[in-house]
This record gives sequence, C-alpha cells and structure tokens, in this order.
Amino acid sequence: MAVTRDGLMAFFAEHGIETRTYDHPALFTVEESRSTRPDMPGAHTKNLFLKDKKGRYFLVVAREETDIALKSLHRKIGGAGRLSFAGPEAMAALLGVEPGSVTAFGVVNDRERIVTVVLDESLANSDIVNAHPLTNTATTAIRHDDLTRFFRLTGHDFLVTTLGDDDQTPSNETSAR
Repeated sequence: MAVTRDGLMAFFAEHGIETRTYDHPALFTVEESRSTRPDMPGAHTKNLFLKDKKGRYFLVVAREETDIALKSLHRKIGGAGRLSFAGPEAMAALLGVEPGSVTAFGVVNDRERIVTVVLDESLANSDIVNAHPLTNTATTAIRHDDLTRFFRLTGHDFLVTTLGDDDQTPSNETSAR
C-alpha cells in the first residue's frame, strides 16, 4: 500500500525533518501553480517522471522556471536513448501518485529503488524547496539539506546536474546512501 500525505508527514516527524505545508486547490500545471498558490518562500519545483528505452525510470526535480530540453536530457542523466513520460500506471506503482501530483517526495513509495532521482543543481542555491506532499492539493516547504537527506533515508542516490543549460555535461556528484 502506498504512503499517503499523512504517512509522509509521519516519516518526516520520525526523522526530525521540519516542514511546513500549505493547502490549496488542486494544481495541475506550473502555470496554474504560479497564479493560485499561496505566497511561499523558496524554490518551487516541477517534476518529470520519465522512462528511457531500456525501461529505466527517472524522477527529474527542477526549479519550476527551468527549461528542460527533453530531446537531449538522456545524455545528461545517463538514459538509454530519448526519454518519454512514464505512464499513470508506473506513476501509481512506483511513486504512489496520480498524474498532476508527481513530486520529489514520491520516492518514499519506491521501496525497490527502481527510480533514479535527478536533482537540478540550481535547487542547491535555495535554502527552501517546495513540492507537493503526494497530492496536488498542498505544497510542502522543506530545507534543501533535508530534501537530500530524505532521498538518502529512502535509500535513493541522486544525480545532481545542471538541467537548464543544454550544453552542460552530467556532474559526477552522486550521494552516498
């Protein structure tokens, strides 16, 4: 059974991770989010759940304003061939979310560690990162250091790379579990 918003909050509390969650109407796009979300400090994220030609899954977490060149992203993140969006079935099975609710926090449901997390290097410049808490009817603010700690606690290594500049090559930075 997938972890829900309440389970995610319990996970944070169990591990001493402080967050602040803001409830709002359901948001499905970055554009909707910009126009209707509450005033919140920090970087707001957009998250892409992608699959490569070999069936490997990637959760890309970037600043909402980052232009991501999907055509060449596979070269930056080590994907096999061009990437495509993963379907709703994979989203539900691996992240425990529905379309419109993809979030960095979804890896709490990836107990087999199938998903590779790709973190936009520009997020490190923001002390606070905002993401949906497994539902698009709220946004949770978390310190950047706690977000990377969250990934480690869920057993996920993560690749840090610059996603907004198509000329960049992947960083060799990867977290240790």
